[in-house]
Parts: sequence; structure tokens; C-alpha cells
Amino acid sequence: MIPQSFIQDLLSRVDIVDIIERDLPLKRAGANHHACCPFHNEKTPSFSVSQTKQFYYCFGCGAHGSAVGWLMEYSGLGFVEAVTELASAVGMTVPSVVDEDRVADKHKELPELMLGAAQHYRQQLKQSPTAVAYLKQRGLTGEIAARYGLGYAPDSWQNLSGVLQYDSADALDTGLVIESDSGRRYDRFRDRIMFPIQNMRGAIIGFGGRVLPRDRASGDSPETAGDAAQPKYMNSPETPLFEKGRELYGLFQARRAVRSAGRVLVVEGYMDVVALAQHGIEYAVATLGTATTPMHVQKLLQQSDNVVFCFDGDEAGRRAAWRALQNCLAQLIDGKEIDFLFLPQGEDPDSFVRKHGAAEFEAGFASAMPLLSFLVRELSSEVKLQSEEGRAKLLRDAKPLVRQISAPMLGLMLRKRLAGLGGISLAELDALYQIKSTVQLRAPGRSPRKRPSVVRTLIELLLFEGELARFADSKEIDSAANLCLPDIDSTELRVLRDLLGFLESDAHRPNVAAVAEYFRGEETGRWLADFGSSVFAWEEKKLGQSGLESEFQDAWTQFLERVREAGIDQLHAKNRTEGWNDDDKARYRRLQQRRARTTVPAE
Repeated sequence: MIPQSFIQDLLSRVDIVDIIERDLPLKRAGANHHACCPFHNEKTPSFSVSQTKQFYYCFGCGAHGSAVGWLMEYSGLGFVEAVTELASAVGMTVPSVVDEDRVADKHKELPELMLGAAQHYRQQLKQSPTAVAYLKQRGLTGEIAARYGLGYAPDSWQNLSGVLQYDSADALDTGLVIESDSGRRYDRFRDRIMFPIQNMRGAIIGFGGRVLPRDRASGDSPETAGDAAQPKYMNSPETPLFEKGRELYGLFQARRAVRSAGRVLVVEGYMDVVALAQHGIEYAVATLGTATTPMHVQKLLQQSDNVVFCFDGDEAGRRAAWRALQNCLAQLIDGKEIDFLFLPQGEDPDSFVRKHGAAEFEAGFASAMPLLSFLVRELSSEVKLQSEEGRAKLLRDAKPLVRQISAPMLGLMLRKRLAGLGGISLAELDALYQIKSTVQLRAPGRSPRKRPSVVRTLIELLLFEGELARFADSKEIDSAANLCLPDIDSTELRVLRDLLGFLESDAHRPNVAAVAEYFRGEETGRWLADFGSSVFAWEEKKLGQSGLESEFQDAWTQFLERVREAGIDQLHAKNRTEGWNDDDKARYRRLQQRRARTTVPAE
């Protein structure tokens, strides 16, 4: 792994404002910078960047992070890639990385080989009148072909000899070369229009190939048997660079159009993506030879608040739509919309937009079916709602689907709809589904705003100003581990312990950006994400260092007093049931005599 000391040093040298402004114009407002959030659609800016804390946070969708996090979320880079890019910008060299989950050093040549193959295929396209004629026949211009890097793989067995060494391990790792049972190596893609697949950084990680529609002569090699029956479309296999369950074709090119249109359109093939872009619909992406996965859905919802899946109107299209729906349920987020658009039977996006144009295609969005409506319609079509048995089957079939939904408002809306169809109350449905209802009836009027707990206040202050750790002692939190502390959440207490322990271990008192990177991928890091907005809230208070120290010491004193009182209560309870031993008596005297300390002397 990359040493934490290197990451902290790196974050102290980069300026997050400069990094973000490469992609997103920021406007200064007071101490911070603001913009409309690039991760969800909005008209009023809620995306804030703190230059002093080197941290960004969106008050609309909760997106947050350091400069490393920005490159990972906005540009789609992996952790190591993001760190490497930042280090390069400030002239630092990343220490050698050993991580089995990442691309090993032995694969470091693959990106260059993939780029070389793409350049070769593009050059071959220029030299193939047949391939160029086919693209023109499909209505594609040279401009669109160049934008998506389209190429052509000639009908020969080792066409990439100028790009790679066929006898090398890298040749197989690219996925471009196949080895037969007899040990002969030859090209996977032959006589195909080639579609480079790029990651969010723009690096080529795989290819899709569409066979040219003509009779192909079979070769005289034994490995060619059945070659004429190869599928019309073919994708790269899984490789060290390419995992089709994570990637979406065309997303790199579509990002700006997605933000401008306020939606991302998901289609089934890369020819659909390119054809739609040719007609001005540039916000389309495609899955790559696999059904939509939960990872796809997560990535799509990061790009836009509105995801529209487009499928053919035939039975196969509806089955594909249902599989996509099932993989969406656990990823649903209140405030984000997933719709399903079904084209007329016999049409796909490519054929439809060529026949009817972009305006008529986009007009179809008005009739797209929301995910929950599609779910209810499909389940209802399988039963007879007029009978008790049919309604019972509907509720039974819906149960495993409903229980996947964690979005509270969407889950509630669906359960109310199902309860109505089933002829039972919402409370009865929740009991059947073993769901604890979150609906509470409140009397009219505004409830007083609940003050944050003392532990939450301590976490917020430590995130905002790590130097405050010198006024606390993590050992005090350890002593509270087995106590019953009213109004103190055990998870928050553990997060405070982890945060304070990290800050105590580093003499430089890392800022919130370094904290975010230290706990990246851990449960503590996920909990700390909820505190992102507090960094800006404390900044707006402008308390100064002495004011912050006073706030922290007051909160720490309150915490210690809670611990002291809980310890005494615990001893009283034990005395009532089994009596005290000598250690208990000594502990009781200490707690009675002890006054909560205001500070712990700094070293």
C-alpha cells in the first residue's frame, strides 16, 4: 500500500481548488468556493470547496472528499491512479505499491499496448473501403468515428504483429490474442469494426467488435472451424484492465452531455450509442455484453439524478429490463429517478433514431415508465387481482423485491401501493414483510431542533481542527467501552476513538482531507462521511483558535462527567445484586473524588 505519510505529504502540497477547477469552474464566496454540483442536477449551487481545509462537500447530495477523492469520483480513477496523477502534478514520485487487488507491476505495459492496438485499428479503417462504406451506410460521419475512436480489424490471423509480441504473456493479457489448444496464437478480432472501450480517465481498457455483414471465407487452419458462426458482436474478455461488470461504453465521451441534459440514457449496444451521438443525443452509454450490474447502477446514479434504461419492445427486451430493475433495487436513492423506455417492437435505438430523428426519440422520455410503476405492472400482470389468491401471490412475489430497497421514501411509496392492491393496510403489509415502520404521526407544529450529542460535537471539532486532539485522551474513551452512556451512540463513540487515536499518533495533526484518506474504505470512514458538512458549519462560526479550544474543552468536560456518572451508576447496580469487592470500593472512591478534568496536559 502507499504509505499514509506520503499521502499526507502529497495532500499538503496540492491545492484542491486548482485540481477541481481543471474540470469545474468555481466562484469564490467568502472563505470558500462554490459551484453547481457535478454529481447531481441543481440550479442553485450547493457544492462547496474549502481551500483552508482542502475538502469539498455538496450540501445537496452529500458528495465529499479530498483532492484524491475528487479524481476518483469525477474522473473515475482508481485510488493509486488518483494519487499518481496528483503526485505527478507536484513533482513527487509515488513509492512502489504492493496491492494484490490492483493491477500488478507485470501488467504495467498493458495500457500502452491497448493504445497501440487502437491506433492500429484506426489506421486500418482508413485503408478499408469496405469498412468505411459500412459506417457510412449506418449514417456515421468521420467526425463521430473519430470521436469514439472507431477502427477496423482486418481479416488476418496476426494483424497486430507491429503492436505486440504474440509469444509474450502480455499478448494474452490484453485479451486481443487467443491461444488454441495446439498452442497457436491468433487475433481474437478479425474482419470487425472496432469500438475502443475507455475508462473514466479515457484510457483504453478493452474493445468491442462488430462483424462486417458479408460472407467470410473460412481459413484452412483447424482453429477456424465454426469461425463463420461467430456472434455479430464480440467484446474483450475479462482482463487485468477490463471488468465488464464495472464499465459502461461511451461514459467517458458522455459525461458533459449527461450533466447538460440532466439524464443518462442506457442502451444495449455500442452501435446504439454511436448512432444516437450522430443525431445529437450524446448522453447515451451501453453495458458491455452483460446484464446491468449493481456496480453499473451505482456509477450511473453518480452521474445523474435521472437514469433512463432503453430497451427493445419485444419479449427479450422486457426480460432484460426486468433483470436491470432487479439490480437497481438495492441502489435506489430518494430524490433520484430511474425510468424504463420501451421502443416499438422491432426497433432499437439505432434504427429508430435513423428513421424518426432525435426529436421524436427524445419525445419518448415523456412516456418512460418509472421503476416502481414498471415493477408493480410486471408483478400484477402475473396474477388475478380479482381473487384473494391472486392478491396473496402478488404480495408474496413482491416481498423479496421490496426488502432490497433501502431508500426510505421510495420503499414507503411502493409498500403503500402494494398494500392498496392487496386490499390490506400498510401496517399489515409491514408486519407481513417484517419491516419496522418508520412512519410516525406528529402533531402540527415545528419540533425543536435536537442539539448534536456531545460525542458528535467532539468529532466535528476534531475533523475541523486536528490540533484539538491535544486536549483529549483516547484512553478515557477506552474506559467507557463497557458503560451504559445515555444519549451517547455507541457507533459515534467508536468513531471518536478511532479518530482521536489517529490524530494522537501523528505529531503533525492531519487535516480533514488527510483523515478522509486515512479511513478510506473503512467503516469509520463511511461514518465520518456524515460529518462532512460540519467542516463548513464550524468554519462559518469564525471562532478563532481560542474559541475552538474553549468549545472543545467544554464538550470534553461534559463527556468525562457522563463517563464518571455512568461508572458510579454501574457500581451501584452491582452493589444491589452481588455486592462489591475491594477493587470496586477503591474504584467508587476514585470516581466520587474525581472531578471531570477540563484538559489533558499537552505533551
